[in-house]
Formats: sequence, structure tokens, C-alpha cells
Amino acid sequence: MSRTLTIRRPDDWHLHLRDGAMLAAVLPETARHFARAIVMPNLVPPVVTGAQAAAYRDRILAALPEGMRFEPLMTLYLTEDTDPDDVAAAAGSGLVRAVKLYPAGATTNSASGVQDFNRVRPVLERMAGIGLPLCVHGEVTDPQVDIFDREAVFIDRVLDPMRRATPGLKVVMEHVTTSEAVDYVKGAQTGLAATITAHHLVINRNHILAGGIRPHYYCLPVAKRERHRRALVGAATGGDARFFLGTDSAPHTDARKQQACGCAGCFTATNTLSVLAEVFERESALDRLERFTSRNGPAFYGLPVNEETLTLTRGAPVTYPERIDSGDGPVTVFDPGFKLHWKVGA
Repeated sequence: MSRTLTIRRPDDWHLHLRDGAMLAAVLPETARHFARAIVMPNLVPPVVTGAQAAAYRDRILAALPEGMRFEPLMTLYLTEDTDPDDVAAAAGSGLVRAVKLYPAGATTNSASGVQDFNRVRPVLERMAGIGLPLCVHGEVTDPQVDIFDREAVFIDRVLDPMRRATPGLKVVMEHVTTSEAVDYVKGAQTGLAATITAHHLVINRNHILAGGIRPHYYCLPVAKRERHRRALVGAATGGDARFFLGTDSAPHTDARKQQACGCAGCFTATNTLSVLAEVFERESALDRLERFTSRNGPAFYGLPVNEETLTLTRGAPVTYPERIDSGDGPVTVFDPGFKLHWKVGA
């Protein structure tokens, strides 16, 4: 017998849409299920100014298939030359909902990121004053720091000093992957939240490395030990309002993933909700799925919860395409490694 679960239409608080042919291919995969998404600005060149964010938003809306309803929530890429007045104007107009901090070299298309954090302090102070959130890719890029330790070290070296130096700054730790990050968010009094991806709730580092290298599980921050995955599952399913969904769905063509130096990223937009329902069901927490996908994020960003609803139905295993085609080449859809029984729609 089938079962149903109806929730408010979800939002995605961390999404990569790319541009051009890739944008046209992946946008429907998100818009099919999600009402809104925080859109990452790490294009080449990056989206640095309000004018560039407006132009990118227009390209996204132009690529949206007829009949689909979706609102892109734009962000600016923080550089050491970012103009605080431009940030404030873009936020004041309602165009920009956050600014994204990439430590230089931390992930895909992050070469323009921040090296000297003192140089961006005027921007951070202006953001604190107007209540504009800072979304953080929380890893140090020091080559002396092991890749599995870079998130925890970032908290100690960068994030905690930054928050202490800029009281009132709202911060989202994006795609957290460690128990240290979960504990840091839980220990904050105010102004700090975290997004968690579907794939980090499912995979640990063995999925990438044990028995052969699996490039479609390689992402940044890289998946960690099983105890960290369990900490993320506990945070996502526990009902804490400071944790919400940010898929970090990151499309790369198979040709770019499956090479000697492959790209980091998991493309999860297509099946995220089915994966999440499976994870929450295993934890006897289906009654908290709506909080994680549809309520906690809007509350932190000061936006209303979506009025529309979405129904998931449990029945026979759901089949998703192994890949989607784009004008740039095929993109493999994330495989959680287990059957999915929750289908979006009756």
C-alpha cells in the first residue's frame, strides 16, 4: 500500500546552475521540485557586481521552461576589490540575498576568491549592518593541512575570528561535512546556520576510494569518515532550525569528471527529494523533513514559507535517468547506492 507525505514546496539554499547550454539543461531539474534557490556566483568570470547579478538572473529566467515557477535568489562573489556600496545597493533592491566567500583556490572556479581576509572587512561590516548573510565555503587552502581536516581548521583559523571581529554578521556555513562544524553551529548563540547536502547524508570517504576511485562521488568539501556522516544525519533529521537543505548540486560533464584530474561536484538536483525522504524515513523522522527542506531556510533568510505544497508518495522503487544531456555533454545523476521508494507527485 502506498503512503503519502505532503510538505510545503522546498527551497534549495545552495545551487550551481552554470551558464549557457549547461544552464538550459540543469535548470528544469531544479525548477521541477524547488520554488527558490540561492544561486552560486562562481561563473567564469565570477558574478561580482549587482549589474552582473541582474544580467545572470535574466539569463536564468530566460532559460526557464514555460509553465515552470522558480525564483533565483542571487548572490555576489566576494573579492578583495568588492565595493561595499554596490553590495548594499544590490541587497537594498531585493536583487541579491547573500554574498559568497570562497577562500582562493578552495573549489571549482574559486581563483578569484579571498586571500587576505582583512581586505574584505569593510564589506563584511556593511553586510552586518544591513543584515545580508555571508555564505561561506568553509575550508582552508593551506597545502600543509590535510584535505580531510580543512573544514575544522577553517573554523578555528578563519570563521570564528571573523565572526568575533564582525558582531552581527549572519553567516551560513555551506555544505558542512564534519561533526566539528555541526557542533560549532549548535554552540552559536545567534546569527549562524549551516546547509547540508543530500549526498553528504549518504556517502562517506569509503564510497569515493574503497575498491576503486569513483569520480561521481568526488566533491568539495570531500566526504569524511562515517562518524561525520552520522553527525550530519543527526543534524538534518533532528529538527534544529539552524540546519537546512542546500544541495550544492554541481553539474560537470562526464568528460570533465572522468579524467586524470577530474572536477569536484555531485549532480543531485534530479533526485534530491527522493534521497532525503529515504534518509529521513530510516531515522523515523519523516515528520521533520518539511522543516529541513521548506521552513528552516526561509526563517534564516527572512523570507516567507512557500504557499504551494508538494506530495511524495512511497511505493515501488523510483527510476531516475542515469544522466541528463546538455549541449556541453552528458551529466551523470548522483546514485545514492540504494533503492529509492519515494516519488515526487501522487
